[in-house]
Amino acid sequence: MDVAKEMERAGHEYKANKKWVARTKARPPRDLDEQFHGEHEEAFSRIDCLDCANCCKTTSPIFRDIDIDRLARHLGIRPAELVDRHLHMDNEGDYVLNQAPCPFLGDDNYCSVYEARPRACREYPHTDRKNMLPILPLTLRNTLVCPAVARILRSLREN
Repeated sequence: MDVAKEMERAGHEYKANKKWVARTKARPPRDLDEQFHGEHEEAFSRIDCLDCANCCKTTSPIFRDIDIDRLARHLGIRPAELVDRHLHMDNEGDYVLNQAPCPFLGDDNYCSVYEARPRACREYPHTDRKNMLPILPLTLRNTLVCPAVARILRSLREN
């Protein structure tokens, strides 16, 4: 998979995806979650996150207190030290990484703290969760980060 090409295509499709999201929010199908889940399974049967890791290279997850505690414990440091070294509070009052790419991402696209990663990382890209309707705007934004999400929305839009 050529990530750059996929992301370029996603950029070109953004307006069409935005219209699809607006229409879907206005008149959601009863089986929206099932549609997403089916497309999620299909996309991830073809796309290996380790070939891409664009999410880890370009965005930061939100770190909740429980995430900070778990990761600090995993690293053998105090939570305050983890915050001092790697995190800052954003405009919305959430802890996020100081830098991109993620400091825990290896050159091989493997996460060095995978077992202790934040919940936001565990759940990304959120296309297999229940109640997709409220997070459609987030899903739209994620089309510009994740080729799998771009593929999912493209497929939903075309069907």
